[in-house]
Amino acid sequence: MKLIIAVIKPFKLDEVREALSGIGVHGMTATEVRGYGRQKGQTEIYRGAEYVVSFLPKTRIEVAVPDNRAEDVVQTIELAARTGVIGDGKIFVTTIERAMRIRTGETGDEAL
Repeated sequence: MKLIIAVIKPFKLDEVREALSGIGVHGMTATEVRGYGRQKGQTEIYRGAEYVVSFLPKTRIEVAVPDNRAEDVVQTIELAARTGVIGDGKIFVTTIERAMRIRTGETGDEAL
């Protein structure tokens, strides 16, 4: 099993969710987060004064999938989240050692 973590622009969340539903992925966790990458924030002007916003709003998505679905999910997120502008985000893939559905006690791929 794989855990796919994507950090994307917040306004792309609905597009990513719809794209994942379109390929049969029906569960995800989304969290509002703040961070920065290579762009190191951005400069804003407020009431004539310039200030730096160090941490930009982002959305973190977590999706657990069987090993054989991981590459499809990564590609789907990449296509749905891409704007072509700096700050589009990152995708990370890690291995899940164990998963359990609390309600039924199912484990492994059946728990997903």
